[in-house]
Amino acid sequence: MMKRALLCMSLCVAGAMFLGTTLAQAQKSKSTVAFERLSSLVGEWKGIQDGIDITLTYTLTANGSALMEEFRPAQGAVMMTIFSVDGDHLIATHYCAAGNQPHMATPKITDPQNKALAFSLVRVTGMATPEDWHNTGLEVQLEDKDHLTQTWTYLYKGKAGTTVFHFTRKQA
Repeated sequence: MMKRALLCMSLCVAGAMFLGTTLAQAQKSKSTVAFERLSSLVGEWKGIQDGIDITLTYTLTANGSALMEEFRPAQGAVMMTIFSVDGDHLIATHYCAAGNQPHMATPKITDPQNKALAFSLVRVTGMATPEDWHNTGLEVQLEDKDHLTQTWTYLYKGKAGTTVFHFTRKQA
């Protein structure tokens, strides 16, 4: 009888723990889950664009509430992008070598497991004129745990363009 009671109690405790974990995950917003997926990029990534080596380094900061990307080409200026959650979407602020700061946001996150996150320009600060070069969007495509594609769109003197970067996770 005692063994049966202990077994029953053990099963109840295990069930409650499982249910608690499941409920805690269900209570996370879709944007939080999407940010956690994006945070899986933490570490160092390598790529080549137009013959120039590029290193991306992702770091969680601000007590895990912001993901900082450092874009470091072998030649040229270092740039930063900060990603975070804002309600039901994600935001990204890019600190560009052109001296401006495009502020971008995703639409409302409906599928946090989607491989791609698309950020569109909300506003841009730091431009002398509207004709200045500035980014207008970013799509981050998580191909798998070791491959990442970024597609940046930009505007310069009224003409739009796109640049695609492919990165591979640097193995420790």
